[in-house]
Amino acid sequence: MSPALRAQLLLFLVSMSSRMGLSRYIEDIESSDGLYSLLSLDQKRETEDFIFRRPLRCLDMLATDGYFTFVATQPQPACAAFVIAEPSEVISLELFDVSIDCGAGDFIKMFDGWVLKGEKFPSSQDHQLPVHERYTDYCSSPATGAASRSSQNVAMIFFRIHSHDSGFTLAVKKLHNPFPCNIMSQSPEGSFTMVMPHQRRNCSFSIIYPVEMRLTELSLGQARSNELSPQRQVWSACAGSGDYVELLGGNGVDTSKMFPVADLCFSLAGLAQMKIGCDNSVLRLVSSGNYINRVSFQYRLLEHNELPNTRENSLVNFCTVE
Repeated sequence: MSPALRAQLLLFLVSMSSRMGLSRYIEDIESSDGLYSLLSLDQKRETEDFIFRRPLRCLDMLATDGYFTFVATQPQPACAAFVIAEPSEVISLELFDVSIDCGAGDFIKMFDGWVLKGEKFPSSQDHQLPVHERYTDYCSSPATGAASRSSQNVAMIFFRIHSHDSGFTLAVKKLHNPFPCNIMSQSPEGSFTMVMPHQRRNCSFSIIYPVEMRLTELSLGQARSNELSPQRQVWSACAGSGDYVELLGGNGVDTSKMFPVADLCFSLAGLAQMKIGCDNSVLRLVSSGNYINRVSFQYRLLEHNELPNTRENSLVNFCTVE
């Protein structure tokens, strides 16, 4: 994971709150030295003869397999670790050597996705499980609550520990996902192909940067028109088709709260491109389950002088990026 992405994510993390009983923002990184030491953590990958191990911080980001141990040196009322994998991977989390006092208010909870600024990724509209089933609570059932597996390439763990020397070890392992869905990109530029084989679900590809998105191929179950039109003119037609692609922009991570920039409900063999000048740019594939839908796209970070500040392609620029 690049330092730029870690810095961008940390802007979200510091202002994060959750609905799990965390009553205040996480504020454990108070100095620039603490911030830069988090950004520069060595992220070595596991090999056949080496398993990566390091301490876990109260506010942390993990991008590699390994064992991460947290030991409280003072009361820690609101901690979280965010885990991210490659787009084609899901994440297995498992707890070992847990020493906390659930009766005194300590807890460890794992979440299938991320919670940022009180918003969830994937959103409730895009995830196949109801929100309450996405939480795994160690204190509710230590025997079954010690392991969790994500549905996409991001997961997280919340914890609160009051007693000195209490703690736990978190094992992170990445597993291959043959049909990636609901992806948080680790990079501000790249390319990807999303395939949805006869499943009724929504899949988002989220990039926490303002980007230019280029669709190079789109194969949908039903052909409609062959022009890219502003959202206000074609939104209802595409939504009614059951199979379509949305381009969204916003400054949070919940796709249901983001602005629709454009949508396409026709098969495309050429090139369609759009600039999204928001903190978060999303391509969302909506599938009825009746067809095999496929979309290929490229994306790149917009330079500051490229950020749209007027109407472009007859579309309103909803976001302002400083």
